[in-house]
Amino acid sequence: MESEADARTRQRARQIARRLAVPRPPRDRRSRRGVGELTSQRWTGGSDELDLERTLDAIAGTPLPEDDDVVVRERLRRTRSVVLVVDVSGSMKGERLRTAAATVGALAGELGRDRLAVVAFWSDAAVLVPLGAPVEPLGVLDLLLRVPTQGLTNVSFALETAGRLLAGVPQRDARVLLLSDCVHNAGPDPRTAAARLPRLDVLLDTSGEDDVDLGRDLARRGRGRIRLVRDHTDVARALTAVFTD
Repeated sequence: MESEADARTRQRARQIARRLAVPRPPRDRRSRRGVGELTSQRWTGGSDELDLERTLDAIAGTPLPEDDDVVVRERLRRTRSVVLVVDVSGSMKGERLRTAAATVGALAGELGRDRLAVVAFWSDAAVLVPLGAPVEPLGVLDLLLRVPTQGLTNVSFALETAGRLLAGVPQRDARVLLLSDCVHNAGPDPRTAAARLPRLDVLLDTSGEDDVDLGRDLARRGRGRIRLVRDHTDVARALTAVFTD
């Protein structure tokens, strides 16, 4: 039977999801073999690979065809590879962990067309969802809630684990989102690992003990953004800002 705490976390996830507005990746107009899905589009000046059959269909019976009657073939970048790195150390217990779990559940639904991975970490790290595996949003939320909050906080090892998951992914399609209070107290300085990632954004929980300065450094080294949240009501706006660029 679902516990009251789990039911509350699921409700939070639904509330966050309703307010999320994560934009899709922009079109990739570079016609490179193997990049994106080859799709027919109305010509807008960005491609010269004519889709002759569809163009002839479009202009059939049209005495004076317009530019937008021309159909071309373009490759569109449809998917991102996103690793969600979630702090389950001792300092993230209780309400903080429920907010983090709700955030992951909401994002898993919003990023359903992308390749997603989930890493939980403390002094160690565990890959809960491998990159690209099927993800059921509330299922991954429940999975996170079953991980016991424990031990110290080794942010560096968590970011290294995320980097290994993204090995071989084109840099422009890869990003890491760290959900943590950034109270790093185990392992080497995580700034080094952050600088090796293609992009690192930080969602930092400020409802208790935190290290905002380290969070800002990690986002800067990782060429990403940091957003501060006190509870789940701040999450949707913060995530929308993080994924806007």
